[in-house]
Amino acid sequence: MIVEARARGVLWTAEHRTTTVASLLVVTLIAFESMGVATAMPTMVADLAGQRLYSWPFTAFLVASVVATVLSGRVCDRRGPAVPMVAGPGLFLAGLVVAGTATDMGFLLAGRVLQGLGSGTVLVAVSLLIALVYTDRERPVMYAANAAAWVLPAVVGPTVAGLITEHLGWRWVFLGLVPLALAGLLMLIPVARRLTHTAGAQQRRAGIVVALAAAAGVAALTWAAQHPSPAALGYGAAGLLALAVAVRRLVPPGTVTARPGLPTVVASRALLGGAFAGMEAYLPLAMATVHGYNPALAGLPLTASALTWSAASAVQGRHPGWSREKLLRAGFGMVAVAVLLFGFVAQPWFPGWLAFAACLVGGAGMGIAYPSISLLLLRFSPEHERGFNTSAMQLGDWVTSALTVGFGGVLLGLLASAAEPAPALGVLALTLAALAVVGVVITRRWPTRE
Repeated sequence: MIVEARARGVLWTAEHRTTTVASLLVVTLIAFESMGVATAMPTMVADLAGQRLYSWPFTAFLVASVVATVLSGRVCDRRGPAVPMVAGPGLFLAGLVVAGTATDMGFLLAGRVLQGLGSGTVLVAVSLLIALVYTDRERPVMYAANAAAWVLPAVVGPTVAGLITEHLGWRWVFLGLVPLALAGLLMLIPVARRLTHTAGAQQRRAGIVVALAAAAGVAALTWAAQHPSPAALGYGAAGLLALAVAVRRLVPPGTVTARPGLPTVVASRALLGGAFAGMEAYLPLAMATVHGYNPALAGLPLTASALTWSAASAVQGRHPGWSREKLLRAGFGMVAVAVLLFGFVAQPWFPGWLAFAACLVGGAGMGIAYPSISLLLLRFSPEHERGFNTSAMQLGDWVTSALTVGFGGVLLGLLASAAEPAPALGVLALTLAALAVVGVVITRRWPTRE
């Protein structure tokens, strides 16, 4: 009862109620869209005769999100989050309408670009909104609520999207979310009007050209990984080079070497996101091809991870005084255990049901680590640089996730196949575990903070 009272006291006071509802509505909207589109994608590309471009609706969304994340961070630092907070849901709403009424793949991709722009814009703005509205001790509760907002979409989203696609048509996977997007936009407008922004000394930051270079690098790498060929090796290498050059300008100095403090926080999000995304992407493949699970059961461990992610996030929200540095290190350790278990599950001589154990442990690790990263980022960031640092954190997550998923695809092509993936997934799991262990190492040392 004490815990529930504390949550109500933070989230549902007269001062916070509208902000809480609007933020959670936006997060839920993005979560439902993410879960639903993956389910409906085979039907929609077949209907639009776009099988050769199957991966591009995902790639277009990711590339647009990268650009929007960088630009939203700059605008938030210069003018505050009010404008991105309204523009983001507006772009996302427009993208839902365009995609839902698409008559060919070109229009579908345009809709996905608008959705990516909207998602990247609003996610940075909401992170800054939490920083402005809630205190340091209140933020863990809000982060727990954000994690909980993903649970319902993760559990019922794919099933609901499948039923909608089958009985109403794939277009309603997009159009059915329009009222939710409109409601979120209308609720965020008064919140944005009440925000004030204190200008600070602005550093010279990378602009749209560098953001586009990073996006192009992600697109080239993703496409090369999904369509291996000699030519793909060339433009994949060019994309990796462009991405490396761009990212160095889009993250705080010292991030690549994990310098203690803010650079370690940003690097931690990249390592953690990449390790967990690699497991999420290929675990259903292992369950289906190695152990013979049907499609519904093959994805069920990921639902378990969503539940423990939310539960662990709720626990950390009840204890705002816990050391965030220690929680982050513990989260890395749990994810390392999870991806190692994934490597064993990918082998035919290991029981498939232990995938549930891997996801339960990994989800709990993510649930305590992600809020800790967000809190540490705000603690180490001057207010006038929070937008840049938040966008850097999100960018690192997306880039390393794309890289680990792409690396898995390369391993399948070199060492195995989608029909017999065990050798490739074993190597992938060891690589992901190494990333998590690096996270444990770099989070052992922090600078002294007043």
